[in-house]
Amino acid sequence: MSEMNYYVNGQIETAKTAAISVLDHGFTVADGVFETLLITDGEVFALDRHLVRLAHSARGLGIICPDATTVAEAVTRTLKANEPIEHGRLRITVTSGNGPLGSDRGGAKPTLVITLAPTPRWSDTTSAVLVQWIKNERSPLVGLKTTSYAENVVALELAHKLGFSEALMCDSRGRISEGTGSNVFFVRDGVVITPDVHTGLLKGITRDLVIDCIHQLGLQLSYEDLEISDLPQIDEAFLTSSTRNVHPITKLGVCDDSGLLGATHELAAGPITAQLASAFTSLLAKNLNP
Repeated sequence: MSEMNYYVNGQIETAKTAAISVLDHGFTVADGVFETLLITDGEVFALDRHLVRLAHSARGLGIICPDATTVAEAVTRTLKANEPIEHGRLRITVTSGNGPLGSDRGGAKPTLVITLAPTPRWSDTTSAVLVQWIKNERSPLVGLKTTSYAENVVALELAHKLGFSEALMCDSRGRISEGTGSNVFFVRDGVVITPDVHTGLLKGITRDLVIDCIHQLGLQLSYEDLEISDLPQIDEAFLTSSTRNVHPITKLGVCDDSGLLGATHELAAGPITAQLASAFTSLLAKNLNP
C-alpha cells in the first residue's frame, strides 16, 4: 500500500508532514478524547454512534468538540485521500489544543486529527488474563473515551508477556469490569452475562450492538457483578470491540498480586457465542451505520 494520508486540523497530510504543536495538551497531559472505528471494504462502521460518543466524551472532559458534520466530513476526506482499506481501523482524536505546561488549559482551539491504517484480522479465538491492577469506578473519566491510556498500555504489555491477547481488570470492589480496549461477556447456564457500568467500564459501540443482538435472538441477558471466584462456573466468554467484533475467549487467566500467572481456565468457543458472532456479522453486512 502507498503512503498513508491523514487529516490534521483541516488539512490532508502525510506521515512526514503531519504535525501538531509540542504544546498541544493532548501531548503534554493526555487531555483529549478519541474513537476507533472499524474500516471494512473502504468504509467505516457505525460512524454516527461513534460521533455521538465522541461528543459525549468531549463534554465530559470539558473540551469543545467540532460538530458531528465537521468530523464526518473529515472522516470522508481522509478515506478518499487513501487507497481503499479492506480491513483496518480509523481513529478520530480531539484534544483541547495548545495549553500551558501544566494541567490548566489556555482556551485554545481544539485539535482534530484523523488517522487510519490497515490491520490484520484477529484469529478465530483469543485469550485474556485478569491483571492485578484495578479499574477505578470512581474516576472522573468513567464512561469517557479519553486519550489517558497509559494504565491500559502497562496492563496490555503484561498480558502479552504472559502470552495473552488482552488484559481484563476488576474495579476496586473486585468486580470484573472490562479490558484495555474491549468489553467482556460471559455465558453461564445459557444466560449471557456482562458487567454493568457501575464497575467503571466504557460502554463500547460493539457492546451495545451485541446487546441488541442478544435481545433480538431472544437470549437471556444479565448485568451481573462477577468476581474471579466465579470464573470456574463460566461456560463461555467473549470480547467485543470495534475491530474484534465478537471474539471467543478460549483461555482465561488470572494474575496474582505480583503479576505472576496463577489459575487458568480453558473454555470452549460455545454455541451462544457462535450465534452472537453470526448475528453481528450479518448486521455488519446489512447496515454499515446501524
